[in-house]
Amino acid sequence: MSNETVPPPTPFPQAPLPPAPLSPSDERTWAMLAHLSVLLNLATGFLGPVAALIIYLVYRDRSRFVAYHALQALVFQLIAWVGGGILAGLSWFLSSVLSVVVIGVLCMPFACLFSLLPLAAIIYGIIGGIQTSQGQDFRYWLVGDWVRGTLTQ
Repeated sequence: MSNETVPPPTPFPQAPLPPAPLSPSDERTWAMLAHLSVLLNLATGFLGPVAALIIYLVYRDRSRFVAYHALQALVFQLIAWVGGGILAGLSWFLSSVLSVVVIGVLCMPFACLFSLLPLAAIIYGIIGGIQTSQGQDFRYWLVGDWVRGTLTQ
């Protein structure tokens, strides 16, 4: 037997402490990384939205700024990267099938434009990352207002 004293048991379990808020510098860094997660799509094709989702889930209780930008980046990437990729693939398929009837040749310029959507999403994400790293509020067109309304409810 040892002579060490053991603290008496507490009658109620202690509630976990709320997570500490992030410093402004850390907020800018994580918001920037959420926007720049679009670059992961270049190497993997699909991990950009996953990274933005992870950043949102980890920091949503610690920083509204990071939560807003991570959720905004997630929704934008799903729309622009995934939706744009599907739209580009379908338009190329349709134009190749219809090229037998010459109508498909007229559809090819649209297929080329739709193929540029993921590239435009990467550029837009980089712009968002740069602006948030400088502490500016960045909103994706149409997506930013919807996400802000979702987070304030």
